[in-house]
Amino acid sequence: MKPLQLQLAVPVRQLVLIGGGEFSFGDTREIDEFLVRQLERKTIAFLPTASGSAEYATHLGSYFKQIDPAISTINVPIYRGRDVRRARSLDQLRFAGMIYVGGGVTNTLLSTIRGTPAEEAMREAASEGTIIAAIGAAAASFGVHARDMHSPASALPALGWLAGTVIEQDDTMLRRLMSFPDVKTGISIPPKTAIAIDSAGNATLLGSESIAVLRKG
Repeated sequence: MKPLQLQLAVPVRQLVLIGGGEFSFGDTREIDEFLVRQLERKTIAFLPTASGSAEYATHLGSYFKQIDPAISTINVPIYRGRDVRRARSLDQLRFAGMIYVGGGVTNTLLSTIRGTPAEEAMREAASEGTIIAAIGAAAASFGVHARDMHSPASALPALGWLAGTVIEQDDTMLRRLMSFPDVKTGISIPPKTAIAIDSAGNATLLGSESIAVLRKG
């Protein structure tokens, strides 16, 4: 496969999109070790919005400490719309070495943070060198459209960090998302696999499987 080149709409140092997998079973170990190697500041800000689970951060933090005992993980309590303006939470996002966006329900994540001060803090952090990692439904939210998980045949406006790009595992839904006129590239990232996108838009494959890429024209 030719090297994958993507157009970034948001400046990043490293954007890592993970298809899925259980970290507790070692499914994403290669990917997570890559993330740890990139860390300059040993603080991970975990965003639980998509799942609504604070325990997710606790378990993930313990797991990352097994890889590097110096790492600390903070749960950033953004669960609903009223949480997106809290100064402490925004600072936790801005000053982390990595923001890890947990999986769950795409609708919840997008309706809560899209276009808010929380997303703006994430964009600022990314532009200043904070690594952004997202898994499962959260990874799919960084394209221009995402599947509506409450109405699977429908789509939602997504965060749009990757211009002209959609991310979706289901082949039928990926092709449906590709029908939008502003979409040029569709990517399917399976579990245990990720793409790491650098500041120039170059995507490196991580993990144990292959990705599928569709392009218009």
